[in-house]
Amino acid sequence: MSDYINKIKEIFSQRETPPLCFLHSFGCQQNVSDGEKILGSLVKMGYGVTEDMSAADLIIYNTCAVRENAELKVYSLIGNLKKLKENNPNLIIGICGCMAQEEKTVENIKKSYRHVDLIFGTFAVRELPRLLYEVLSEKKKAVDINEYSGEIPENVSAYRTDRIKASVPIMYGCNNFCSYCIVPYVRGRERSRKPVAVLNEVRELADAGYKEIMLLGQNVNSYGKNLENPVSFAELLREINKIDGDFKIRFMSSHPKDATTELIDAIAECDKVCKHMHLPLQSGSDRILEAMNRKYTTEKYLKIVDYARSIMPDFSFSTDIIVGFPNETYEDFQQTLDIVKRVRFDNIFSFIYSKRTGTKAAEIEDRTSDEDKSRWMRELLEVQRDITDSGFKRFVGRTLTVLFDSESKTEGYCSGKSDEFIIVEAKSDTSVIGQWKQVKITKAFNWALQGEIVD
Repeated sequence: MSDYINKIKEIFSQRETPPLCFLHSFGCQQNVSDGEKILGSLVKMGYGVTEDMSAADLIIYNTCAVRENAELKVYSLIGNLKKLKENNPNLIIGICGCMAQEEKTVENIKKSYRHVDLIFGTFAVRELPRLLYEVLSEKKKAVDINEYSGEIPENVSAYRTDRIKASVPIMYGCNNFCSYCIVPYVRGRERSRKPVAVLNEVRELADAGYKEIMLLGQNVNSYGKNLENPVSFAELLREINKIDGDFKIRFMSSHPKDATTELIDAIAECDKVCKHMHLPLQSGSDRILEAMNRKYTTEKYLKIVDYARSIMPDFSFSTDIIVGFPNETYEDFQQTLDIVKRVRFDNIFSFIYSKRTGTKAAEIEDRTSDEDKSRWMRELLEVQRDITDSGFKRFVGRTLTVLFDSESKTEGYCSGKSDEFIIVEAKSDTSVIGQWKQVKITKAFNWALQGEIVD
């Protein structure tokens, strides 16, 4: 791709000022990480980065396809760009990401959004220089939604705006095919980066002073299975933990079917790995889990939770829960509540089931009413609110390690997250931002902790 980068730089050399690009990433942290790589590639071509869309010469929406409502929002935003294009005919508009990997989306954009110049899917980030050169030199639309095989390209640098926390993808794609999820269809099968590539990237970030490194994958627990020389995720964590530097390691997302005691042991033994896991439960009913094609039971889920807490009593779990999966009954939902009450998650991310065209679940005739789903959601949130209220109180009087990353909405305070991934506020000026500090907890709310910096 270097030839195309040089050709684009040659085109831009004839301009008085460098062109500007604007990019917005929707959806998950994997998408945000992809967006950083897209910006890194554009900067290599000679673009400057702007947050002012009206000043941009290139606008790219990096889209999410998990929920249909998210797609409708993107279509609305794409439509709004038509006016900008009319005012600036040289403006290039691009759509990429998970939506752009779907053929129906591409056909719809071609037909109804003719002001879009550039469409590329989740596999084509490395092809961006070629595609953009086609648009710039030939004044024609460029489209690439091919699914590539082979090794993951490692020569795409990221443009990072956060100087405290950084994300490092360790694998791409998913093999699980949960019945409600579109991700395997738009992200492809699991592909793991080689350990040396991951370690080199983490080492560079540690040397640059980053304090928190988030390892990303659709299912990080299955990392390394497809490598020529298989390496488990637990082994990768141990190797990263050996890297010099004042940083902590987080990861997401984990799939319960691949969560092992070996992984829990690695987390416990590695001082740089945060004692927290986001472990999506989705449902506490084995009947619903089977319909979701989750490939684990509640017994398996609770075994990993119990094992973690047996060696780390304060180990923090957060989770995802889908309320109202097609034909879920109140008995099924009560089983979910039972698990929530037993595990006592520090945080849950709950969603009322949303039909996603293209998935197996979308084909199920759903006899569960919207009224029931909404009522169950309110009940779940009430139960979790009580759990969080009492659960956070266990930290009062104790000292936690906190990475401060921003000013708080509470005047005179700064905010960050503890090792357990809990929001903590402390009275301080902004000099603590970007630092790990010891904080003695004095108050507990149902959304955060508050304390005093003691180091």
